[in-house]
Amino acid sequence: MPLPDLWLGVLAENLTEDWRHGGFGLYVHWPFCEAKCPYCDFNSHVVAHVDQTRWARALVSEVERVARLTPGRVLNSVFFGGGTPSLMAPETVAAVLDAVRRSWTLANDVEITLEANPRSVEAGRFRGYADAGVNRVSMGIQSLRNDDLRRLGRLHDVGEAQKAFDVARSVFDRVSFDLIYARQDQTLEDWRVELREALSMAVDHLSLYQLTIEPGTAFGDRAQRGRLKGLPEDGLAADMYDLTQELCDAAGMPAYEVSNHAAPGSESRHNLVYWHYGDYAGVGPGAHGRLTVDGIKYATEAWTAPGKWIEAVEQGSGDSLFEGLSGADQSGEYTMMGLRVNEGLDVERIRQMSAQALPDAACQSLEEMGLLWRDSGRAGVTRRGRLLLNSVIAELLP
Repeated sequence: MPLPDLWLGVLAENLTEDWRHGGFGLYVHWPFCEAKCPYCDFNSHVVAHVDQTRWARALVSEVERVARLTPGRVLNSVFFGGGTPSLMAPETVAAVLDAVRRSWTLANDVEITLEANPRSVEAGRFRGYADAGVNRVSMGIQSLRNDDLRRLGRLHDVGEAQKAFDVARSVFDRVSFDLIYARQDQTLEDWRVELREALSMAVDHLSLYQLTIEPGTAFGDRAQRGRLKGLPEDGLAADMYDLTQELCDAAGMPAYEVSNHAAPGSESRHNLVYWHYGDYAGVGPGAHGRLTVDGIKYATEAWTAPGKWIEAVEQGSGDSLFEGLSGADQSGEYTMMGLRVNEGLDVERIRQMSAQALPDAACQSLEEMGLLWRDSGRAGVTRRGRLLLNSVIAELLP
């Protein structure tokens, strides 16, 4: 692949192998859902029928194309996200993973995760995923209260969620699930009781997200019209965050990232590739990637619309963007990702990307406010800083 002259200077910045600090992962996006949730701003689509054979062929083609750009690598993780990947036929998942094995060497502890919604969980289907190579499931339960599930537009109820979770546990050793808190009319005590129930169910990992109202979603439209009532004030949302840390710490599942909690050793290896700013291939409609090719780190994006994507793949490539990143671009992205995890940023590494990264005056000011720490060549946010993470990042980025 010819290198654009504009980016040849990056080679001089000692970044050619920087991705190795974070490893290499593959994200596979399945864009189809049973229904569109009102809070969701992901690339998901509701359709009556999916040609699984055609989609399997297209996903395999993209895996093979990316593998030609990244030969000889060890792959640390695969993540099937969506959408609702548990609507994929086990044969489709198997075809993709067979292509993955042909394309790269898998790490001895490779993590292969598939996201699932409770309504699409069946024991036979899950055994099919396990036979294909999936070894971890992440379930979108979102709430343990039926009224709130209905408000969130979820099609399952609590009983279905618990049954699906039991099925997943019977097949997989590693099972995570998501909950959303700071919901409409939720009190601090409501969340305390629900989170304790969740922790009693949890295996080794929980993702706990505050409800955010995103533009372009049904909730966003309602909020704009003043029709989304009962959302918590900032103070209550902060109290819920603090309570989350307290209860999860006590249960032996501390936060290792802003919204993710795990027993030690059970952290999501795939997500750590992102947060440690490694390389990752993005395959499927709307998938993003970061790939180092011939010493240049590229940002990649795939066509978003499923029909456009699959037609583009059948003509050779599903990418709508393949653009080189400067050292300053990379340091900005590493700042945004690395500050999310407990260990923070490697100061020497980020300053190899850009000498302007982590300006001392801004760091000192944030330290004095109790929002940032620096120690032994690393820098990260304090627990208080996590509540104001976007503001901290804004102060650190030029």
